[in-house]
Amino acid sequence: MSNIIEVVDLFENKLKTLLENYSFLKEENEILYDKIAVLEHQITKEKQFNNEIEKKYQTLKIAKTIEGSKEDRRETKLKINALIREIDTCITQLSE
Repeated sequence: MSNIIEVVDLFENKLKTLLENYSFLKEENEILYDKIAVLEHQITKEKQFNNEIEKKYQTLKIAKTIEGSKEDRRETKLKINALIREIDTCITQLSE
């Protein structure tokens, strides 16, 4: 009879430990999911910021080439033509 009680006590202790570990891991998992969400949001903001900086860089590059560098005139003309085509496309879409 004593042996059965010891086995039951051992089982209860192991079950209690298992439940405690489960609770701890569940909480830790929730914390990690929250961190993932925050980091994904931060990545999105950083990508947007990077895109804005890239656009500003391209604009500055165009402005510098328009300033008077003879070497970049061809590139500038191509960019201006591309911008004009893009504007024409937008106007066409708006008029539809």
